[in-house]
Order: sequence, then C-alpha cells, then structure tokens
Amino acid sequence: MESSKIEQFLEGKTIFITGATGFLAKILVEKILRIQPNVKKLFLLLRGSDTKSARIRFKEEILQAELFNVLREKLGAKLNNLIEEKVFPVAGDVSFEDFGIENMEMKDEMFKEIDTIIHSAASTRFDERYDIAMKTNVQGAVNVLKFAKRCAKLKILVHVSTAYVCGEGEGVIAEKSFRLGETLNKDLYLDIDVEKKVIEDKLKELGAQNLTSKEVTMTMRDLGIQRATLHGWPNTYSFTKAMGEMLLGHLKENLHLVIIRPTIITSTYYEPFPGWIEGVKTVDSFFLAYGKGISNIFLGDPNTNVDLIPGDMVVNSILAAIVAHGNIESSQEFIYHISSSKRNPLKLVNIPLFLHHYFTKNPWIDKDGNIIKVKEITTFNNMDSFRTYISRYYWPLLKILELANLLSWYYLIDGTYQNLRRKIDRAIRLSELHRPYLIFLGSFDDVNTERLRMAMKECNMDDVLNFDPRCINWEDYFINIHLPGVMKRLA
Repeated sequence: MESSKIEQFLEGKTIFITGATGFLAKILVEKILRIQPNVKKLFLLLRGSDTKSARIRFKEEILQAELFNVLREKLGAKLNNLIEEKVFPVAGDVSFEDFGIENMEMKDEMFKEIDTIIHSAASTRFDERYDIAMKTNVQGAVNVLKFAKRCAKLKILVHVSTAYVCGEGEGVIAEKSFRLGETLNKDLYLDIDVEKKVIEDKLKELGAQNLTSKEVTMTMRDLGIQRATLHGWPNTYSFTKAMGEMLLGHLKENLHLVIIRPTIITSTYYEPFPGWIEGVKTVDSFFLAYGKGISNIFLGDPNTNVDLIPGDMVVNSILAAIVAHGNIESSQEFIYHISSSKRNPLKLVNIPLFLHHYFTKNPWIDKDGNIIKVKEITTFNNMDSFRTYISRYYWPLLKILELANLLSWYYLIDGTYQNLRRKIDRAIRLSELHRPYLIFLGSFDDVNTERLRMAMKECNMDDVLNFDPRCINWEDYFINIHLPGVMKRLA
C-alpha cells in the first residue's frame, strides 16, 4: 500500500465529506486515514443537533464499525490521537443552506481551509417521499455547490451520483451530462421549479385532510413515482439524482466538477478486507429471502448485464479522480461511469446458479436450529409473468383465507390472511421497484473511466487505487466474498 504519489497528493489536504455515515463515505474515510494519516483535516458532515452529538454519531456509527478493525490493528492506541487531531465531525444537513451549521467558528474555518469536497450524501430509497428526495438529492446538491463556491482554496468538487440517471436506457450509454430541463420523455420539458410547486401543492392538499403520517408518506412516495414516470425515469431516486446533476452543471460556473456515477454497489472486493457491507443493497434483499427459504422466485431477464461494482472500487475511483483533477485549473465537467458491464459483464442468468450453489453448501440455520434447504430458482423475465405466477399459486390461498376471515373463523387463520396479503403486495412492489435494474438492456460506456485507470497505471498507483472490474471473477466473488458477507452482516 505504499505510494509516494498519493501521499504527496493527500498530505496536507483538507477534505470535506457529506453523508459521512453512509456506506461509501465510511469506506472513503477509512481508506484516507489508513493510507495517508498526514492528511491535514477531514470535515465530516453528519446529522446532529450540535457538534457534540455529531461526534457521538461519528464514534458510534463510523469509528466503531467493523470496517475500521484493520486500521485499529495497524495503529492501536495511536488511532484515537489521529482521530482527535485530524477528524472534525460537523453537525448539519445538506437540505439546508450552509447545511444549517450553527458553529460559526467551524464554518469560517471550513471556508478558509477546504480544498476538496466529496458530496456523497443522498436519499437512495427508490420510492422515497418526493419532498424528501427533492430536498436531499436536488436542493442538497445545490446547497453543496453554493458552499463550495465560498471555499477560498477549493480545487475540486466530486459529486457521487448513479449511473442509472439514464433511466431504462438501451444500447451503450455514454458518459455525458444532462442539460437543464432535459427529460427522458422527449415530449416534455422538465421544469424543476414546477416540480417543487407540485410538491408544495400536494403537501398543502394533504395538510387539509385528516390523514395519518403513514398515509401522507405513502401518498408522497406515490407522487414521486408518478412524476418520475411522467418524465421517463423509473423511480424517484434516479429522477431526483438526474435533476441534481442538471443543476450542478448549470450553476457550477468556473468550479471544477467531477461526477462519479457508480452502478449497483456491492460489498468490498479487497479493502480493507473482502466482503464488508452495511445496509441491504439493491439485490441483496432477494438473496437473503432465498437463503432463508422465504422465496425462490426471481424477477430478471437472463440476458441482462447485472452491473455490479464493489464499494471499495467506487471509493478508489473517487480518490483517483481527485489525484487526476485536484491540481488542474479547469471549468470543464467530467463524468465517470464506475461500472462493470462493458469490461467484465455479468449475465443475470448466472446469479441463480451462484445462489443455489452457495446456499446448498452453506445452508441457513433458522432460530430453531433447522437447516433451510433451498430449491432451484424460478426466474421471470417480465412483471406480467411474475404477477401471473402470483395469481396462479397464491391468490387461491388468499381467497380461502378471505372467506375464513368473512366467516369470522379467526381461531383458524390467526391473522394469516392479512400477513400473506401484505407479503404478496410487498413482493410485487419490491419487484416493480427493482425491475429497471434486473431487466436492463443497456451497458455503460466507460471511455473516460478507462482513461482515468490508465492515468493511475502510468503513475504506478493502479494497485493502490484499483477500480478495474476486469480483475473480478464473478463466481468466486459471489461464493467466497459477497454472499458470505451478506449472510454474516445483513441476515
């Protein structure tokens, strides 16, 4: 892990990271502290009422994470001194201007010293409430940009987006930026102010009704999906991330902006150790359900390239972009697809084989000590066939339970009808939300990213900052790294 070049670059730098409690940001903080303890300062934005609460969150949710075990073993007692000297948790929220930072002395210090900003804070739920997604993913990006413009020494702003801002694209999807107002529905124009007004009007309408908070939440989630679909995006997440990119590109002026667009992020491939993951990611909910014997049905076109990329490779690409661009005076916008579908494609048809192989050899043991025997996976390549299967095998049972419910045979059903109905509705909703990623006819061009990889190779940093998916053997990764990590840390 020795590299004089990365040491020279990161040494003495002051870096500001938003979304510090997120999966990627944790890997990023750990890597920086491990390879460059001589970084000047790390300002980390965390939600909290004050600096004290932010520090508590940092220690409990970041520093104590298993991810930092390697760093703890390496530094021992020196780690606490390093943290006290270098790491500065900041209480704030990207949805507010200046993040709502109340510590004026710290804010002034940040404006004077920050030279690099990595914006990774985001609402990543596919069907997030539209108002929340708008505040975090759209207005949050604008607030970060405004803050960046006030940083006297700023060299670069790295914005972490998603490759799926493309929507449900087909063919080879280029690393190109959005124009303000561009929409995937070519018959429409996207006016972001109109979208904000739609949210405002809907909230007023709901406020006049006697609704529960859950009803309001579900209505605002549905509104996000409706507006996304209207403009050609499959979900609220990709729609609002696209709007955030549009505003950054439109408002950046002379600021040096780099946009990192990862695909489906999975557990770490190598650093600081293989298989670390936190929080159920896009496809892991299906893996867990299968391993626990809950479901053996899987939505997905076998010919789809499931574009996965390990979290540590995404972090390495962020640092590589900083190395490559951090000292360049440029107002140009750079976009990088951090993906695998072009260089090392993984066909969806292989994933059920990996799952069956792994869980046959490593069966899940339930709370009663029983071994869960998995069945072969049944795959459906479209939602219609998926719903037909549900209707054929589950709806008759629902009808029987519904009759029992009407006849008040509660002693026989004991809530079974309601539970089964909820599970079916949830399975259909989850499958619909994940459909754009599991039935996807595109692949992501990575010409810019390949140039970045070559630049790292030329300065002998490709080992330190490896983000080349060609080194991944997908079967080995699934069976020996990812699935063991998922079952150990998420099950």
